[in-house]
Amino acid sequence: MCVNYAPVQAAVLRDVFGVTCPVQEWPPETWPDYVAPLLVADHDGQRQCLAGTFGMVPRKRIPPGVARFDTTNARSESVGEKRTFSAAWKQGQLCLIPAHCFYEPDYATGKAVRWRIWLKDDEPMAIAGLWRAWPGEGGHDIFSFTMLTINSEHHPLMQRFHAPGKEKRMIVIVPGTEWDDWLTCRDTELARSFLRPYAAEKLAAEPAPLPPRTTAGSPEAPD
Repeated sequence: MCVNYAPVQAAVLRDVFGVTCPVQEWPPETWPDYVAPLLVADHDGQRQCLAGTFGMVPRKRIPPGVARFDTTNARSESVGEKRTFSAAWKQGQLCLIPAHCFYEPDYATGKAVRWRIWLKDDEPMAIAGLWRAWPGEGGHDIFSFTMLTINSEHHPLMQRFHAPGKEKRMIVIVPGTEWDDWLTCRDTELARSFLRPYAAEKLAAEPAPLPPRTTAGSPEAPD
């Protein structure tokens, strides 16, 4: 599962994706509950950029007394059945998450080492996801999103990541020629046709260890 990636910044959103974001700055890396840009289709089928929280259910929306649970990734095989994701999937709330790269753990040494994965041509990528709105203060909606994943047991590159004994999973990278088709798709069966592995020969990867930390866990989301 992918819980860490590098989002594109405002200039790339404008020049490559043709949109402007209501939020102009965000951290260079995104972790669960961080705010980052995502692309959706508006009522006219045009690309629109929103600022949303990474994770379909933000931590602030988890009811008191309920244990924290991760919603940064949605399994494509069961996305229409899981309560957290099914409404967005059935209603065609598809999105793209623009990124320069994403990170996954490699256990070849016996310990988890973070690796960076990016497109060999160094172009930004667009990751398939779902989004939803939450009622916010003053009548303004706030947004959240998740990344869709597929099995990667037989993918030449992505099969190396994640802990031994765990199912191998990977995110879905949508080719640039299909961005708008994905965003405007409202048929769940047709949407599944986009959920396929990205060619390994078009990806590059290298170790990118995290710097030492004084506290356990991923960096906390900024207030």
